[in-house]
Amino acid sequence: MKPARDVTDTIELHLQYLDRYREIIEKKLTGLSDAELRGSRLPSGWSPLELLKHLVFMERRWLRWGFTGEQVEHPWGDSGDDPDGRWAVTADDSLESLLAQLHAGGEFTRQLVGGADPAEIAEAGGRFGPDDRPTLNWILFHVLQEYARHAGHLDVARELVDGATGE
Repeated sequence: MKPARDVTDTIELHLQYLDRYREIIEKKLTGLSDAELRGSRLPSGWSPLELLKHLVFMERRWLRWGFTGEQVEHPWGDSGDDPDGRWAVTADDSLESLLAQLHAGGEFTRQLVGGADPAEIAEAGGRFGPDDRPTLNWILFHVLQEYARHAGHLDVARELVDGATGE
């Protein structure tokens, strides 16, 4: 899916780009063996599966815990409940289960913000306090840049594994 070039609704534009980046992430990970998904060829040491888990939790942190103020269990579950910790996966984490969570999170985001006012302010009480609540537009832009940045990281990681390049 290519995002429409004539969309003037910034919420819909964000949603289309987020859908596109989820597709890119899935394509970059599909076809890798479990060892390649869990291993790293990078000096920093993160694995493709850890990055996928990070994206699942990142979107949840910004939309569920952030925008709606919902109290979520383990908002930093991608890093052992440590906001400054390294990304980590467990033996129970699999490509299939994390992709399902990624797409479920995307559907939640679409249902939550579709047709919403981009100037709406996030709720206090979850990720944000009463004085530091960003707009929905700001949150969606942040989530979009996280996806774009990490899709680029996966481009490099995948190329190092098997030479595959591009989208």
